[in-house]
Amino acid sequence: MSQPRKSRPGRLRQGGLRTALPFLAPSLAGMLVFSLLPLLISACISLTDWNGLDQLLAPGMFAEHFVGLGNFQAILSSKEFWQVLGNTCRYIVLYIPCMLAASLAVACLLSQPRRGVTAFRVIYYIPVLTSWVAASLIWKSVLSPQYGALNNLLAIFGIQGPGWLLDEAWAMPAIVLVSVWKDMGFFGLILLSGMIGIDKGYYEAASLDGAGPWARFWRITLPLMTPAIFYVLIVSLINAFQLFPQIMIMTDGGPNGATQVMVERIYKYGFRYYRMGYAAAFSWILFVIIMVCTFIQMKGQERWVNYDS
Repeated sequence: MSQPRKSRPGRLRQGGLRTALPFLAPSLAGMLVFSLLPLLISACISLTDWNGLDQLLAPGMFAEHFVGLGNFQAILSSKEFWQVLGNTCRYIVLYIPCMLAASLAVACLLSQPRRGVTAFRVIYYIPVLTSWVAASLIWKSVLSPQYGALNNLLAIFGIQGPGWLLDEAWAMPAIVLVSVWKDMGFFGLILLSGMIGIDKGYYEAASLDGAGPWARFWRITLPLMTPAIFYVLIVSLINAFQLFPQIMIMTDGGPNGATQVMVERIYKYGFRYYRMGYAAAFSWILFVIIMVCTFIQMKGQERWVNYDS
C-alpha cells in the first residue's frame, strides 16, 4: 500500500529547512561553542571548589572538588554578598534616573531642526566610542581631591569639593557621574530615533488647541516614546548589574568596600583569589537576579508602554 503524500506546505517547510540549514550552521556552531558550552561548563564549575589551576578534566578530579550547592549556600549566607548587592542596587538607583534624564535632555536638544545639529550628534556620541580604560583614567585624574580639575573649578566659587573616590559617601556617586557621561550619548540617540518617529500632526493639533511646549512634551512626546524608553531601561539595567571596568580602574572596590559590586567580586574571586568555583556560583546568582528583574520589567510594560502611534 502506497504511503500518503505529504501536503505541499509540509514539503515546503521541510525543503526550506534543508536549504537554510547550511547557512545557519556556522551561527549555530558559534552559539554552541561560545555561548551554550561555556554556560554548561560554568554551571559544572559552580558545584566545585576548583581553584582554576588544577586540571579539572583529569580522572577523578571533578569528584574530588565537588561540593554541590555549598558555594551557593556560602554566598547567600555571607554578609559580604548582601553588602555587595546593596552597593550594586545603590548604583542602579542613582544611575538609571540620572542616565534617563540626561539621555532625554540630549534627545530633545538634538531633535531640534537647527543648523549644525548633525555635528552635535557626533560630539555627544564621542564618549561612547572612548575606551573605558582611557575614560576612567582621565576621570580619576579629574576627580582627584587635591589636584583634580573638578574640585579646582568648585574652589573658584568658594565650594570645597569632596574627596570623591577617596570618600565612602561620594565614591559611588562619582562612579555614577562617569557612567552617565559615558552612556548618555548612546541612549540619547536611541531616544532621539523614537522622538523623530513621532507623527508631527500630533504637535500641530496640540498647538492649535493652545498646548505649550511642556504640555506637548508630557502629553505627546513621553507617551509615544515609551517603547524606546522601555528598551533603554532594559539595556541600562542589565549594563548596570554588569558594572566593572570603571570600578576596577577608579576605586578597585574601595574605599572600605563602598564600591564593591557583583562583577568586581566575581573577577577577584576567580582571577585574584583563585576560587573559580565560588566565582562561577556568584555569576549564576547574578544571572538569576538579572533574569528576574528583566522578567518583572517585561510584565510591567503592559501597564505603561504605549505602542500606538
